[in-house]
Formats: sequence, C-alpha cells, structure tokens
Amino acid sequence: MRWICRLNETEKFWDINQTWHTDNPDFSQCFHNSVLNWIPSIFLFICSPFYVLYLRRHGRGYIRMSALSKAKTCLGALLVLVCYTELFYTVWNMTHNVRQAPVFLISPLILGSSMLLATCIIQYERMQGVRSSALLLFFWLLALLCATFQLRTKITTAISEAPQIDKLRYTLFVLYFVFVLAQSVLCTFNDDPPFFSNLKKESNPCPVSESSFLSKVTFSWFTEIMFRGYKQPLKAEDVWSLRKSDTAEEILTLFSKGVEKECKKANLLKEPTRFSPSTLDNDMWISQTEKSEIELLLKNQHIQLSQKTLLKVIMRSFGLYFLLSALLMTFYTAFLFISPLLVRLLLQLLKDPSAPSWQGFLVAVFLFICPCCQSLFLHQHDYICYVIGMRLRAAIVGTVYKKALMISSAGRKESSAGEIVNLISTDVQKLMDLATCVNYMWSAPVTIIVAMYFLWQTLGIAVLAGVAVFILNLPFMTVFAVIIKRVQEQQMKQKDGRIKIISEILQGIKVLKLYAWENAFMKKVTEFRLMELKAVKTGALLLSGALAVFVASPFWVSLTMFGVFLALDEKNILDAEKAFVTIILLNILRIPLRMFPMAITLFAQSSVSLKRMVKFFSAEELEPESVDINDSLSKHAITIRHGTFTWSSSEPPCLQSINIGIPQGTLVAVVGQVGCGKTSLLSALLGEMEKVEGQVSLMSSVAYVPQQTWIPNATFKENVLFGRKMEKCWYDQVVQACALLPDLKILSGGENTEIGEKGVNLSGGQKQRISIARAVYRNCDVYLLDDPLSAVDAHVGQHLFEQVIGPSGLLKDKTRVLVTHGVSFLPQMDMIIVMSDGRVSEVGTYNELLQKNGAFSEFLNTYARKSVVFEESYEEQTPNSIQGAMKMKGKHSARNDTDNETDDVANEIEADAGKLTEADVALTGRVKLSVYLEYCKIMGKWYLLISALFFIVQQAASLSYNYWIGLWADDPPVNGTQQHTSLRLGVYSFLGVMQALSIFAASSTIIVGGVSVSRQLHSRLLYSILRCPLSFFERTPSGNLTNRFAKEMDIIDNTVPQVLMLFIIMMLTIAEILLVISIATPLAAVAFIPLGLLYFFLQRFYVASSRQLKRLDAVSKSPLYTHFNESLQGVYVIRAFREQERFIQDNNMRLNMNQRFYFCSFVANRWLSVRCDFLSNFIVFTVAIVGVLFRDNITPGLVGLAVVNSLRLTGVLKEAVHVATDMETNSVSVERVKEYCDAEPEAPWTSDNASDLSNWPSKGKIEFQNYGLRYRPDLDLALKNVTASIQQGEKVGIVGRTGAGKSSLTLGLFRILEPATGRICIDEKDISELGLHELRSKITIIPQDPVLFSGTLRMNLDPFDNYSDNDIWVALQLAHLKVFASGLPEGLSYICTEGGENLSVGQRQLVCLARALLRKTKILVLDEATAAVDLETDDLIQNTIRKEFEDCTIITIAHRLNTIMDYTRVVVFDKGEIVEFDTPATLLENKGLFYSMARDANII
Repeated sequence: MRWICRLNETEKFWDINQTWHTDNPDFSQCFHNSVLNWIPSIFLFICSPFYVLYLRRHGRGYIRMSALSKAKTCLGALLVLVCYTELFYTVWNMTHNVRQAPVFLISPLILGSSMLLATCIIQYERMQGVRSSALLLFFWLLALLCATFQLRTKITTAISEAPQIDKLRYTLFVLYFVFVLAQSVLCTFNDDPPFFSNLKKESNPCPVSESSFLSKVTFSWFTEIMFRGYKQPLKAEDVWSLRKSDTAEEILTLFSKGVEKECKKANLLKEPTRFSPSTLDNDMWISQTEKSEIELLLKNQHIQLSQKTLLKVIMRSFGLYFLLSALLMTFYTAFLFISPLLVRLLLQLLKDPSAPSWQGFLVAVFLFICPCCQSLFLHQHDYICYVIGMRLRAAIVGTVYKKALMISSAGRKESSAGEIVNLISTDVQKLMDLATCVNYMWSAPVTIIVAMYFLWQTLGIAVLAGVAVFILNLPFMTVFAVIIKRVQEQQMKQKDGRIKIISEILQGIKVLKLYAWENAFMKKVTEFRLMELKAVKTGALLLSGALAVFVASPFWVSLTMFGVFLALDEKNILDAEKAFVTIILLNILRIPLRMFPMAITLFAQSSVSLKRMVKFFSAEELEPESVDINDSLSKHAITIRHGTFTWSSSEPPCLQSINIGIPQGTLVAVVGQVGCGKTSLLSALLGEMEKVEGQVSLMSSVAYVPQQTWIPNATFKENVLFGRKMEKCWYDQVVQACALLPDLKILSGGENTEIGEKGVNLSGGQKQRISIARAVYRNCDVYLLDDPLSAVDAHVGQHLFEQVIGPSGLLKDKTRVLVTHGVSFLPQMDMIIVMSDGRVSEVGTYNELLQKNGAFSEFLNTYARKSVVFEESYEEQTPNSIQGAMKMKGKHSARNDTDNETDDVANEIEADAGKLTEADVALTGRVKLSVYLEYCKIMGKWYLLISALFFIVQQAASLSYNYWIGLWADDPPVNGTQQHTSLRLGVYSFLGVMQALSIFAASSTIIVGGVSVSRQLHSRLLYSILRCPLSFFERTPSGNLTNRFAKEMDIIDNTVPQVLMLFIIMMLTIAEILLVISIATPLAAVAFIPLGLLYFFLQRFYVASSRQLKRLDAVSKSPLYTHFNESLQGVYVIRAFREQERFIQDNNMRLNMNQRFYFCSFVANRWLSVRCDFLSNFIVFTVAIVGVLFRDNITPGLVGLAVVNSLRLTGVLKEAVHVATDMETNSVSVERVKEYCDAEPEAPWTSDNASDLSNWPSKGKIEFQNYGLRYRPDLDLALKNVTASIQQGEKVGIVGRTGAGKSSLTLGLFRILEPATGRICIDEKDISELGLHELRSKITIIPQDPVLFSGTLRMNLDPFDNYSDNDIWVALQLAHLKVFASGLPEGLSYICTEGGENLSVGQRQLVCLARALLRKTKILVLDEATAAVDLETDDLIQNTIRKEFEDCTIITIAHRLNTIMDYTRVVVFDKGEIVEFDTPATLLENKGLFYSMARDANII
C-alpha cells in the first residue's frame, strides 16, 4: 500500500490512534483513496457473474424504457463520466509532470469500470423484466456509505486546509456523491411491469413477486391488506390470489415427480391409468401443460414408501428452500452474538472516564442497527419456513386425496374417512409446525456452543459448571421427548376413533334419531374423548414441566457459574460487565433451550404423523390392468373368462368361476337372491374387486348407476352434466326421458337449484332419477345399472324402462347390464344372468330359462304373478299420471317424490336462488367479550385464582432477582474482594427457585383448567349437535361439523390453554421489564409513552386484519373437508366415470382458496414482527443513549441492568403482540364451537312422566285427530285434516300418488316434524307431551335406506347391550341372516366396515329387520323396507313380519301394492289429506283412487 499511495516514513495506511483513540476519529488519506473506493466495486465484480447467469435462466419478459429506467441509465452514464474524468485528469497531471500516486490512477479506473458494469446491468435487468434489483441496491448503498466517510473527511480538510485542496477533484467527488445518492433513492422504486411476459395474468395477483427488495425485506408490500382490513372486515375477494409457485397444481406436480423417481428406484412404478381420450379432449378445455400434470397425477403408483423414502421425496421437492432458510438462520445466529459484545464494549466505555463520548454513541447506534439486521434475517427465515410448510401441506393433501381416489376396498378397511380427514388436518399441521422450526435442530446446539465460548471468555473455567448443568438437562429433555411422542401416538389414536364415530353419526343421523340411539353413540364418543383428554392432560403437564425447565435452566446455569466463579478465587469480582454480559448470553440461550426441545418434540410428533401417512400411502390400490379394454371392432362389449374375484386378498373369493360374454348393444338382466353377488359382479367389471384369476374386458367408456345413490353437493344441472360440456338438445332429451321435467318446474331455482349434501333435499326416487340421468348424459358404450328401479314406484319405473333402459329407450343401442329384483321387465331382456352363491347358475333368454325348468323357472312361477306389469301401452297414461302427481309437490316440498319419501325432511329449498346448504360463514369484528367470559366461567374461579396467584409470585421473584443482580454488580470491592457474596448468592438462588416452582404450578393449573374447559365444550357441542332437529343437518354441510370436532377442538385442547398461559406471562413480564428500566434509567422511561402508543395502535391495526384472516382460513377449511368426505363416499362413482382428474382439480381449487388466507395470515405476523422489533430496538437505543449522556450520574450496573432488560423487551414485546393476537385468533375456535353449542334443539328427549311409560304402549292404538304439519312456518300445510283411528293389532297400508303426503305422516309419527294442528295419540296418550326418546324407543321403523355403522354386528343390532347373544341369534334366524352370520369366522363380533360396505344392500336391510325383531315394539312402521331385496327375500320378510308381529300394529308405506292386499285396512292419501280409508276389498269395490292405482299395477 505504501507504493500505491506513495506514503512517506511518517504516514501510515492504518493508524489506531487516528481512528479510535481520539476525540476526532478518521481514516488515513490512503485508506480513503483506496479501500473505500474499492469495496463497492469488488462487491459488484464478485456478484455480477452469478446474477447475470440467474437472470438468463429466469427472464420475466421485457420492460419498455420508462422514465425511471432512463433516469437510472443517465445517472449511471454520468457516474462513468465522473470517474473517467478523474482518471483523465490524473493522466493529464502525470503527462504534465505533476507527481501523482498510483492510487489516483487505479481507483478511478476500478470505480469507473464498476459504474459502467452497473449501468449495463440496469439495461440487462430491464430486458429480463426485473422491476427491482437487490444487487444494485446493495451496491449503491455500499458506495454511498463509503462516500459518506470520504465526504466528512473532505469537508473537514477543506475547512482546515482550504488553499491547498484540489478543486477539480473535490467538485468531481461532490458530483459523484450526489449521483450515487440519487441512484440509491431511485433503486428503492419499482419499474413498470414487463410488456411481454409468459406469466399468467391474475385478476387479483399477489404483489410480492413484483415488489422492490426493500419492500420484500420489510414486508411493506403487505401494508395494503392491513389498511384494507383496518378500514373494514376483510372479505374473500379482498385477499390476493396465490403465486403460481404456491398453487397446489404446481406443487403437486413437483411432488409427484419426486414420488415417481423414488418409485422407479424401487421398481414399483406401474403403468399409467387408462382414460378415454374424450374425457380430456371433449369434456372441458385443458391446456397441454395441465394434461401432462393430470397424466402424472393419475399414474397408479402403488406406493410402498418408508418414512425414509417419504422424507427423501420431501427434501427433493423442497430441499433448496430449506438450504436458503438454513443460510438465513446462519446470519441470524451470527448477529445474535453481536449484541453482548456491544454491551460489553459499552460498559467498558462507561467505566473508563477518559473514553470519548462519540464511542458510546457509536456503540448505541450499532445496538440499534445490529438487532434490526438480526430481526430481518429471522423474519425472512420464518417467512421462507412458513412458505415451505404451506407448500408441504399442498403436496401432502393433494397426494392423500389422489391416493383416496385410487385406494381399494381392502385398503379402505385400514383407513376410515375420519382417519383420512385427520391426515389432512392434524397430521399435516404437525409437519407444517416442524418446517417452521426444523433449523433450530442444528442452530440451537451451535448457539449453545458459541455462547459457552463467550461465557468462557467472561467467567473462565467457571463456565464448565454451567456446561455440566446443561448436560444434566439433556436427560430431562430426552425423557420429555420420548414420553410426549408416546402420549401423542395415544392421543392421535383416540382422536381418530372419535372422529370416525362422529363422521358416522353425521352420515347416519336420521337412523340414530328414528331409533333413539343418540345416547348410545354419545357414550361411545365420550369414551374415546375421555381417553384422548387423558393423553392431552398428560402432554400438557409434560409441557408445563418443560416450560419450568426452560425458564429455570438459564437461572441454574448463571447461579452455578457465579457461585463457582466466586468460589474459585476471592479476588474474582462480579462487576457489571461480567454479570450483564453473562445474563445477555444466558438470555440468548433461552432461544435454543426453548426451540430445541420444541423442535425435538415436533420431530417426534411428525415422525408419528409420517408413519400414519406412510401407512396410508402404502395401502392397497386398485389395479387398472385387471380390466382390459375391448377393441371397438370386438363382437362382445363385456367378457369375463374363468373369473374369480375377492374384495381383499385376505378374504375368500366372493365370485367364482364367472364366464360370461355380452354382445354389443345387448340388454342384460342380473337376478338372484340377496347376497348372491349381483353388485359384486358389477364391481368386478368396474375393476373395484381384486382379480384372483381369469380375464375381464369391456368397452372403453362405462357409465355406472349405483344401488345407493351418490349425489354431490352441486346444482341439479351440474349433477346431470357431471363435468361434461352442456349440449342443450341432448340434455333436454335426457331430463325428459328420466321423468325430471316436473321436478324442474317445482324446484325454486330450476336446473340451478342446489342439491344438498348426499341429496338431502331430494327423495330417494329423485336422487335415483338424477343418478340415471347423469349416466345417460355420458352417452357411453356400456351401462352398468345396479337396481336403480327399486327406489321408484311402478309408474316411474315403467317410464324409465320404456324411455331410457328398454329396447326402445335412449340407450337402445348401448350395452346395458341391469341388476333387478323385479320380474316384470325380464321378458324384454336379450339375456338374463342368474346369480347364486357367487356363481353364475344360469344364462339365457327369458324363454330359454323358462324351458330349462331350473331354479329361475321355479322362481318365476312362484313370484311372477305378484308383479306382472299392466300390458297397456304406458305412453298413453304414465306421463300424465307422473305429471299430475308431480304438480302437488310444489305445495309441500321439493322432496316429496315417489312412494320412496323416507328422505323427506324439514329443510326446504330457498325460494329465490335454489340455495340450500348454509356455507360456513366467517364472523366479523372482534371476538366478543362473552366468549372470553364463557371460557373463564367454564374453567371455574378456583383454577383462575390459583394460577393468578402463582403467576404473580413467579413474576415478583423474576423482578427481584433481576434487580438484585444489578445491585450486586455495583458492590464496590474492598481490598480486592466483594463483600457479602454468600448472602447475595443465597438470595439470588432462593428467588430463582421460587420463580421456577411458581411457573410450573401456574402453568399446570391453567393448562389443567383448559383441559377441563375442553372436555365440557366438547360434551356440550356433541350433546347440542345430537339434540338438533334433522333439518339442521340438511342445511349444514358435514364438513362444517367435522371441522368443529376435529380442527377447532384440537385448537381448544392444545393451543388455547398454552396461549392463555403465555399471554399472562407476557403481560406480567412486560410490566416487570418496564418497571426495572424505569428504576434503573428514569429518563429512558419518557420514551415509553409515545412508543407504548405506537405499540398499541400497531397491535390494533394488525389484529383487525389478522383476526379476520384467521376466520377466513378456518371457514375455507370446511369446504375442503366437505369435498374430501363427499369424494370418499362417491369414490366408486368417480372412478367408474373416469372423473378423477376433475375432482383432483376441484380439490386443488378448494385447497388454493384456503392457502390464500393462510399465506396472508402468516405474512401478517411477519409484517407485525418487523415493525415491533424496530420499535423495541429504538428503546434499546434510547436506553444506551441515556446511559452515555448521563454516565456521571448512573452507575454501570444500573445501565447494564437497563440495557439487558431493554434487549429482553425486544423479544418480549414482539411475542406479547403475537400472543395477544393468537389469543384472539385462537379464541375464534371457541367462538365457532360455541356457535353450535347454542344451536336450537328439538323437543326434550325425556319428560317428567317417564316412569309411567314402562309398559306403554300396551295396545298399539293410534289416533290422528285433525292432524296437520308443515315443513316450515312460512309454507302451506303438507298434511291437513288428517283424522283416523288405527286399532290395536291392525295392519294398515299407506298408499298414494307422488307427493300425496305418505312419508310426511311417518315424519309426524316419530315427531321428526312437530304438528302444526291437531295431535296424534297412542294408547290415549298425546305423543307431543312425551319425550322424543320415550316415543321413538317405543316405535320401531324399518327404513328404506339401511344404515350400518362401523363396529361389530352385535353393536349394530343392540348398541345398548340390552339383549343376550341368544336373543340376537334368534332375531338373526327370523331375519334369515343366521346362516350368513354363523358362517362368519367372528360371528356376532364380525366387524362391519364404515357404512356397512362389506355387506350387500339386501343384507343390510335384513340387519334392519333383525333390529326390529329385537325391539319388537307394539307399533312397527315399514317405509319401503323391501325395495332393495329380491322378490323371494321380500316374501320371506313379509311372512316373518306377519308371524312375529302378529299382535302388533303395523303401518306400511307401500311400494309394491301386492304386499298390502291382505292388510286389515288401507289409507289412501291425496294432496295431503286422507281420501279413502277402508279394507282393500271395499276400496276396490268403490273404484276410487286405490282402484286406479291397483289397476295400473295390474293387481286386478
């Protein structure tokens, strides 16, 4: 450097006396001319090659020359000109023999080159679409900083040596400084958007991608949302859409590629699923990119992943982001240790009277700047980690959904719907939480090691005692982690069981109410809940212990260190520098000591969640190659050769030796008894069963109509189209042929009427006809129809057969396989397949089978007479009869359709828009005070008082030992030693122990109280939901309720008590810190008032938006869960129609909607944190400045105490605002649960005179006295003037045209609907005066839709355990199920899967009959009870009912008129009134309405 600057012997390049030990610090002239000019240039030269390479690969379009771009380019050119002017000036001087140092030649050359490079980068960025440059911003700021030091020196030099300065160089430098300053300012602004861009234009794009670097670093781009939310509550449309890189489609594609690679490594990748080209090309417009994504998503990867493999996939997909977060964490950790070094320096300066004041002020400035940088690095780290967590959630949820669409029946047995929902809610949340703190798993040990190093420098060998204490803490942490993992597994297991039962309760709520089984299932849920809460309480107490260890650890370490330090040598003095630097370092250790066990705990919990995910991902999948695609030229549309099929490889085959060949365009019937394998045959054709051996092939496009209809929550039109394009002409034909036109006329929204979840606002007949229309509209090659005509009456059934299925229907040229129990259509079949015990017993035409005189011939001779169809042309009378019948529906309900009206409910379609379900609505405004008061009230005053007492004690102890250490540090040494060290140490240790014990007691009390609140809230919620009327469940999507029981209760269980505890601790800690600072440096307390107001307004400003974002986030989860549940219920239909990709896209859309709010919610936290840290750091700066200004009046001990506590305040205030916000936002869960706790209930379950009803009803006499009911208060009466008396033991049939009011009578009898007029009396008792359970438990119903619950066969028959095994076997024998049940290996302990899916529909119906036989009440109601069984089984059921219920009163809503022809009397309804009531013979003689119905059915 001497040659470059031509220094003489007395001059130095660096002189410490000139820069530090002086009252007027400055750098040497050589340093100014060289290093300060080179620093920004070197930075740019090093970074620019990498930056240019990055821009080449990440171009965003082209920006036209804007005013900003022109200004920056011109300034860059001027800077080049200034630098090279100085260079030329130097050359000119040298050519004129003016001696110049080489530095005047080198520096302008280097600086000019860097300015030229910067100008070129400005233009290259413009051409690559970069609107804001981080690289150039750093470059200009660095250049400005270096120039500022030079400017100060030049000004002082010019003042002192004015005649000797080089005026041209000074002028050039001033121009250089002004231009650099201007560039620095301009670089903070954004350029125009790119003119040509490949990025998709969003209607409401997220501005983060286009924000300037400073805006991104400080999250200022988010301020717009905060202003918007402060002015008025945020709505969904106010929130920005996701960036493309954050969308579920992008992430799932990336994740699927990772899975694909891992599967290829393991040689497990199977062939892609085959789909009809029309599915992608004709149904909807899909871009080529999306097609490739769909193809990738739908590859049938039979995943057999281990936890290790799944982690590999996650790291492959998100590893780069984790590396970036690790880099930011490294910078944060480095800045973390600058503060104690600065405090040490400040205290040294305050002790040294000769130290210049400017050094103290400089340290104060750095005490402001360094924590600010530390804060920016931390929050950028947190932001990236949250983004990783959000993307990980999208990947897992999308993969779980995709897997759910591919899982086989055997796989479904391993994972219930509740468990799958838990995977996408609770388990994914654990992984997201881990993503936010995973870097602490390595940074925490590093932080501890570095802190120990600095502590060694401060206290010497005494630090080893502190290390020993840390090591002793490790076993505690390990034990906590192991036990918490076990507790977590137990809790999740119990939670899965609870959610599973609750899901089934919501699916089968109508059956529960009709059977009065609410208490039995409430007891089952409560059992799981108590075990779950036991695990929650254990985990909470462990967390309290962990908190006490966390709080006490720095204290025990400091106590040990101070004690050993003082004991080693009497000359050791604990002065302010040693004491407070040690305390700062120990406070720093609080972060790793808190985060490390949290990260370990989350890692343990996440490993449990990963294990559950791996188990689900490894579940058995369907094998698409089990069904081959027939060539279009093939003679047969369907072929099975030597087929043997089973539902699970662990079960025996249920279809054996199947050999059939069905020619194209054939109409085929499949008949047989209940449980013979008819539905299984269709499932085998769809590939739903596991093929043991043989070959199956069919045409490429298949439509399927299931026996149990599945109607998704969508409009009428959307259900019919089911993803296809609208073809108006064909659509109208289909709607007309399926007898749906009359429905459209009375539906308030027409074809845009919303159909509720599971079709709750439709009758069974309407649902079935929509299901048929959905299949017909597909216009496929093959139609598989699983007994769709059983749910409709004879008129509609004949119409559907003639217009749709039969030889002259819309599907006449298609291949149709119809499972049926009715023999009336068999003569028109081209082929009949007779099934028996899982085998094909006979195949042939109707006449061929009759001539064989086999089982089929015998069957026909026995039952055909009972069901011969009236031969008169249906076209002449049926449409009119249907039309006339439909017209009545408008007066009552859009749901009263065919005789199958069991599903009639009290919820009507909204009159205006056809809207039915109530979406989960986000509440607005602050959480009401009543919510907090309710929570405290439930917790109880003793929990609150005890916890408050211990919290106050622990905070008083904390304040005392903080102030005590300050007094101790100021103790003057006497003869080289401090006095009373034993007393100081004793008091210090006592106060620390007091704090640790108090915080454990306080946190345990508040958390145990929180568990008590959680238990009571769940009980109230469950009881309230079960007490709601049936109409509530129809207008409330099940996803809303599942969300309350799963996610919201999880927050109340685990989060709310902890947040409440932290809130109390934070508030008391802030009060303590402010009090300590006020005592130590009273003048600094002046800044508390303005800064306190700023904090308050900042917090209120933030909470307004954050609270609403939290609500929107919670609300948007419900549609996601609802869609998930809905898809799981209809997965067979979705797969049959090859609609997986559309449902995946729909799931992605709902997930993206939820992610939008989640993204904004965590960005809002970062936005607040940056601003809170800035204000907190200003307090540190203020305290330091006051300490320097009044160094003569304030002791170093008190200054150290104030600085240490103000540094603590930085973290505490930020956490306090977050905790206060979390307190409110998490209280939204209490608010949402309480919302349903206060739902309007139905009538009481019990009454005061329950003891008088032990033998009631003894006769079974039923009287209707001027009875009437309506579905809603604002509607006309659905039943009116109903007066009738049914005597003891009478068998009464109820018949009537569509919409006549038959099922309404049943709803009234069970008080599903309360009477509007009149009353119903049973054995002289008015049923409206009874409790609902007292009534419903004394009446038995066999409903049309047989509902079973997951559990044993015995539980499904007798949930209350009221009957012996012998009684149950007798009931099963009478229900013709004993042979089946005794053949099961587990017998009565046989596990029925969710919904009873491992039993046929007919077998489920027989289980319902067995329930009735067990209860055997005096009154039996049959509501289409035999619609799903074959004629032979129907005859057996009718005989059983006649024999076993001989002395009972029986009311039958008739579907097959032949079943009631031998009844005592028949009630004929029309337009909600009784028009005929007499014996069947008399009614036939009168030739009224009953006569015409019997004639239509050819009974006469």
